[in-house]
Amino acid sequence: MIMKITLLQSNIEWENREANLKSFENQIQSLRSDTDLIILPEMFTTGFSMHPELWAEEHLGTTFKTMQLWAKQKQSAVVGSIIIKSNNKYWNRAYFVFPDGSFQYYDKRHLFRMAKEDEHYASGNQRVLVEYKGWKILPLICYDLRFPVWSRNDLDYDLLIYIANWPERRSTPWKALLKARAIENLSYVAGVNRIGEDGNGIEHSGDSALIDFNGKELSAITPNQQMSETISIDKDGLLEFKRKFPAHLDADTFTIE
Repeated sequence: MIMKITLLQSNIEWENREANLKSFENQIQSLRSDTDLIILPEMFTTGFSMHPELWAEEHLGTTFKTMQLWAKQKQSAVVGSIIIKSNNKYWNRAYFVFPDGSFQYYDKRHLFRMAKEDEHYASGNQRVLVEYKGWKILPLICYDLRFPVWSRNDLDYDLLIYIANWPERRSTPWKALLKARAIENLSYVAGVNRIGEDGNGIEHSGDSALIDFNGKELSAITPNQQMSETISIDKDGLLEFKRKFPAHLDADTFTIE
């Protein structure tokens, strides 16, 4: 069972929703027509802003509706996160939008205290498993990557997604942890990160990647370049590897409180 995934590594104009929506519109419309899943970076309309009171949208607001339109036009699922205000709180919320317009969403669990994200946003407390075209997918956001318990694969997903605004100065952990999450969870891992300088003068190199269950890099995206890449992944190959190397059967059991 094959799924084609498009990683969309892009610059993000600082706190400029209109410019970013236009930019991603152009990039998405230029994509090949046969992709199944388009992955956008974290906070793709604003950058990693700590001004949610200025840039938050209502749940199912303008950007969400635009994502629905992109999904319908390309007949592809689209996933990316934006700033949302709901229940009088602000959330770093990832929407997974299906081609028919239906959706699921995930609120970022681990908030990056070094940038005071925890002082501006509420923390999610639910993992969200998405089923799409015969695949089980777990979407997570940026800092979640550092916490393996939250991404632990209890035979419940085939593809793990991380969308990010991960700084270039910490690119070594980004690349190492993406591979670690793939190997330890016996799953494909897609990591899509932004490029360019944000409003705080922080540089981002992208280093977006798609990695298989054995830690092999399948992608060839160039760091520091705005570009996309569409790659096919094979679920039958994943299942065969797990049959021959069933390390998951020896995993420790635990619960998250």
